[in-house]
Amino acid sequence: MTSARARRLARVQERMEELGIDVLLLSLGADLPWLTGYEAMPLERLTMLVVPRGGAATLVVPRLEAPRVEEDPDVFRLRAWSEGDDPVEIVAALAGLGGAVEEVAVSDRTWATFVLALQATMPAGYWRPSSQVTGPLRAVKDEEEVEALTAASAAADRVAGQLLAGDIPLIGRSEREVSQDIGRRLVAEGHQKVNFAIVGSGPNSASPHHEPGGRRIEAGEPVVCDFGGTMEGYCSDITRTVWTAEPTVEQRNLYMVLQEAQAEGVAAAVVGATCEEVDGAARRVISDAGYGEAFIHRTGHGIGLEEHEDPYIVEGNRVALTPGHAFSVEPGIYLAGRFGARIEDIVVAAAAGPMVLNHVSHDLTVVEV
Repeated sequence: MTSARARRLARVQERMEELGIDVLLLSLGADLPWLTGYEAMPLERLTMLVVPRGGAATLVVPRLEAPRVEEDPDVFRLRAWSEGDDPVEIVAALAGLGGAVEEVAVSDRTWATFVLALQATMPAGYWRPSSQVTGPLRAVKDEEEVEALTAASAAADRVAGQLLAGDIPLIGRSEREVSQDIGRRLVAEGHQKVNFAIVGSGPNSASPHHEPGGRRIEAGEPVVCDFGGTMEGYCSDITRTVWTAEPTVEQRNLYMVLQEAQAEGVAAAVVGATCEEVDGAARRVISDAGYGEAFIHRTGHGIGLEEHEDPYIVEGNRVALTPGHAFSVEPGIYLAGRFGARIEDIVVAAAAGPMVLNHVSHDLTVVEV
């Protein structure tokens, strides 16, 4: 039976044929583990998967890293290089650079040192980012990937449930302390890595990417908690806003608008709808309520091996959702210097309708601890 990675490689080579790309060079970034299961360390030593348009792929790795690679003969053969070897020459020879090769796609995150050295071997060639090949393919998750995202979301849900239940003390603690607490709980629930744990309280709740600091959380204010990590290679991402006392009428009304906007965004995420239509569905609710200028970011982003990847749920993105697209729906309203709120779930487009992976309540929740 053909493995998932072998099927992915076949799709990659088909797309290379469609785009007229002769060779694909993958180094740092998520494309490499997506195809090989191996994640390159960000070293000064070159690791690169060489994928010709037709034929077998070769993974070029430093010899000291080779023991970490689990070979997959259906996808690639291993070529370890030793100290004193020139890995750029090895890659160039495998890729045919300097010969008939004219179109090269290289990992978006390959270090410039290696890109420039490789380009010097083929000065007349045309180079483009690998995401033009792999982005649309990685954006559509297969069954195994959806299962991995579901498991990661369930683990994040358990931590979010603890937050809403009052099991994570807030009042009197610093944002940094709460962030660290959330991170420890993500690991305890099965994540191997914490990617971020944003905690913004009071006026800081109006800063979407606030860096948790020494501010002590007080009674009577909103606290936005946006957190996620990596579990068995795939990412989680969830946001819930809680209050440390009964909110004001203004705060309650704002949150009701946000609830409706998030629900409308999810409902719009049907197969065939464009990404910008999903963004528009959430944005209209907020704009109609008079908060349009306070919704300062896109409605969502794709998620998978990376916390942010295709497809992006934003105005101008006319890509139509297909079964397997996985992304966040996370509208927010931010009144600068005062307060803000955000609700976020991960959604997978499916033939039967939007499949929401997070199930923790969106109800306005007061946590007086």
